[in-house]
Amino acid sequence: MAAAGRAGPAGDRPSPAEITALIPLVRRVVAARVPDRATADDLVQETLARVLAASARVEPGMLEPYAIVTARNVVASLWRDQDRQRRHQHRVVDLRPPEAPDEDVLVQEDREAVTAALARLTDRERATLLAHEVAGQDTRSLAAELGSTAGAVAAQLNRTRARLRVEYLLALENAEPPTDRCRPVLLALSSGDRRRQREVDAARHLLECDVCARLSEPLMGRGRTRDADVRVPVQSDADVVAARSAAREVAAGVGFPPTDLTAIATAVSEVTRNIVKFADSGEVVIEAVEEPRGIRIVARDVGPGIPDVDRALDDGYSTYDGLGLGLPGARRLMDEFAIVSEVGRGTTVTMTKWWGER
Repeated sequence: MAAAGRAGPAGDRPSPAEITALIPLVRRVVAARVPDRATADDLVQETLARVLAASARVEPGMLEPYAIVTARNVVASLWRDQDRQRRHQHRVVDLRPPEAPDEDVLVQEDREAVTAALARLTDRERATLLAHEVAGQDTRSLAAELGSTAGAVAAQLNRTRARLRVEYLLALENAEPPTDRCRPVLLALSSGDRRRQREVDAARHLLECDVCARLSEPLMGRGRTRDADVRVPVQSDADVVAARSAAREVAAGVGFPPTDLTAIATAVSEVTRNIVKFADSGEVVIEAVEEPRGIRIVARDVGPGIPDVDRALDDGYSTYDGLGLGLPGARRLMDEFAIVSEVGRGTTVTMTKWWGER
C-alpha cells in the first residue's frame, strides 16, 4: 500500500464553499426569529463559526440539519441572555460582582441530575463506571473481575459514558423523550458513532424533534479531543515511514520540542514495524489531544496476537532485528502505554505523550 495512503475524518471535512453555501439557509432560520437585521447578521456569523468548528465531526449528510439546529440554539441563547440582562439591569451601577442567590439551587439541581442519570444505568454499568472513574481501578483488573477482556471493558465504559451524558441532560431539563427514536439518536450523537447516526437517520430526526434538537448541541459540541484523526494503513516497510512521518507532523502541530518529536517518531516506528513483521495488515491512528495537550497513537492489527504480553514487555525481549527498542523501549518513550492482545485475533497498542510531561 502506498506510503501516502491515508483515510479518515479529515477527508470528510466540508470545503469552505460548502460552509458558505449554508449562509442563505441559516439567514432564513435566524431572520424568522430575530427581526433586528444587525443582530441577525451577528447570529448568522456565530452559527457558521460553530458549524465550521464541528464540521469535522458532522456526517456530510447532516451538515444542513446541524446548521439549522445550531441556528435555533444560537437564537435561543440570545433570548436567554436578554432575559437575564433584564432581570439584572438594576445592578448595572453596582461595581461589585453580583451575587448569585440561585447558585445553591443550581448546584443541587446538578447533583440531582447526576444521581438520576446514574440510577438509569444498569447495575453492572454503574458499578464498572464508578470503579473506574471514582476508585481508579484499571480496565485490566476490571476485566479479570468481570471475566472479560480489557478491550471489551474499555468499550463498555465508552458506551456507558455516552449513555450517562444523555441521561444527565434529560434529567437536568426534566425532559422525557417523546418518541422511541429519541434515545437511540441521542446515544449515537453522544458516542460520536457516525455509522450509527446514519442507521437511525439522526439528521431527519433532529429536524422533527425539538427535544433532541435542543440536546444535540451539548452532545455533539462537547469537548472532543481530536481535531481530525490521521489514519495510516500498514502493510509494508514504506508504511512504517509514513506512520512515523505522520506522527511527527501531528506532534509538531501540538507544539512538542524536537527531542520529544524524535521520541514519538521512534515509538511509532517500533509498534508499526511489529504490524509489518507479524500481521497481514493493520493501521496506525494518530490524534492530537487538546485538554490536556498531547498526542495519542493507536496501532492495531489482525495478526496472530501475543501469547505472553508480560514477557513481550520485558527489556531485551525481541523476536526480530528491529531498532533494538521493541515494545519495552516504546513504552519508556511515551507517558502512557497499554497493550491488549488476543491470540488469533490481533493486538492493539495505545500510546500517549503529554506535552510538558517529563
